[in-house]
Amino acid sequence: MTRVCFLLKVRADKIDEYRQRHQQVWPEMLEALRATGWHNYSLFLRSDGLLVGYLETEDFEQARARMQEHPVNARWQAEMAPLFESLEQGAADASMAPLEEVFHLE
Repeated sequence: MTRVCFLLKVRADKIDEYRQRHQQVWPEMLEALRATGWHNYSLFLRSDGLLVGYLETEDFEQARARMQEHPVNARWQAEMAPLFESLEQGAADASMAPLEEVFHLE
């Protein structure tokens, strides 16, 4: 199992909405995540909108690709996309690029 961590940025004026939506994640979205290989998935949100995602999966690129093909994901992403901004100046959109793991204590 591979551990994956990524960063995203929630718009400052959308933080409350982001929190609210994650209190009511659609059951079909939860099932799609499980079915496509997302395990032990957590999101951590800092007060300024920095979002840290963590999950475990056999193959992150495959899990992402399978999720991209899932019909419920398109609906979820369409609703969530306006809540994000880019982490990098001048970048076109948010990205789930994994961070490099440099230390792990078991």
